[in-house]
Amino acid sequence: MDRAIAPSIQSQRQRRRWLLGAGVVAVLLVAVLAFRTVLKPSISRNDILTARVETGDVEASLTAAGTIIPGREAVLTSPIQSTIRRVAVAVGARVQPNETILELDKELANSALAKLDDEQLRNQNKNSQLQLTLERSLNDLRVQAQVQAVKVRSLQSTLRDEEQLLKIGGGTAENVRQAELNLAVAQLEAQRLARQIQTQQRSNAADVRELGYTVSMQQRSISELATKLRQANISSQQPGVLTWVNENIGTTVQAGDPLARVADLSSFRVRATISDSYAEALRAGDPVVVRINDTDLRGSVASISPSVDKGVVTFYAQLENPRHPVLRPNLRADVFVVTRAHHGVLRLKNGPFYQGGKEQAVFVVQNGRAVRRTVRFGDSNFDHVQIIDGLQAGDEVVVSDMKSHAETPELLIKE
Repeated sequence: MDRAIAPSIQSQRQRRRWLLGAGVVAVLLVAVLAFRTVLKPSISRNDILTARVETGDVEASLTAAGTIIPGREAVLTSPIQSTIRRVAVAVGARVQPNETILELDKELANSALAKLDDEQLRNQNKNSQLQLTLERSLNDLRVQAQVQAVKVRSLQSTLRDEEQLLKIGGGTAENVRQAELNLAVAQLEAQRLARQIQTQQRSNAADVRELGYTVSMQQRSISELATKLRQANISSQQPGVLTWVNENIGTTVQAGDPLARVADLSSFRVRATISDSYAEALRAGDPVVVRINDTDLRGSVASISPSVDKGVVTFYAQLENPRHPVLRPNLRADVFVVTRAHHGVLRLKNGPFYQGGKEQAVFVVQNGRAVRRTVRFGDSNFDHVQIIDGLQAGDEVVVSDMKSHAETPELLIKE
């Protein structure tokens, strides 16, 4: 005979079924949420870099490679063809004006100077001989002129006598005409000698001047070589630091070959190179920013080389503070030539996310998610990108490289 189940037991069984059903529903909900979480793309906060949109200045610039060089550097060259005899100062040492840096062998130059002196003595002797010869020729002409003058006076007296005889009937007209003819010939000869004396005087003066020019030229050559000999002990005319010297003792050098460089390290400038494709955009006077170890120095383009060497253009920049403590000779630097400047615009820190176009998608951080948004960009430089549209001041943007998520509309950011 069956017995009825107690109401307490029935209630207990019913609660158990309800609890079991609720547990199954909870498990299903957790599983669905976990599945959705697994399917939804995500990214770790530690794997991305972000920056906030801010208001500031953006300077569009061209990037060039620069080298810090001394503001003034003197190149000391060889005044003569010679060989290096001795190096008196080491590279890096400070030098004072007229301090000997390098000595050249003077033996060959001394021999050349002695030869020039001998030639000058010979030229001076030629000058004396020429003056004596010319004076003798001129004296001969003067004596001839004096003799001819006496002859003219004698013929004039003869003509007067013949004319007197003709008047008293003691002479003939033929004798008078003959006397007149002889006098005319003698006078012409006297005039010829006078002109010849004048010509000879001018000729003598020209010959003397010509030899005088030769003597003067030779004297200048002697003086120049003597000066070069005094300069054979290579020294600087200004104080500075010896940055380079030819230390190859015994090496033959030609006149004009560089032997040493002395730099004034109290101020500096920048030598920079840029691709020739940007040559048209480069202008003298353009502002520049020189970055050295996170230190930015302002300046301007001072000069641009007119030639192109291996696809690059060289230009020089003058710094506003050429004596900044961070400046060192031959130090590498990034040089940014400012072509346009925008003030008080929205900007974002430049980073791998920026592809250089005018419009592209970026990821904006919102409520733990990275949401893809299309943004219009303006000019850019090494530090910032100008925002034209699509972002507002204060927006947090992922500036890391997000190419692998280019087609993803939204990412979950895991802390």
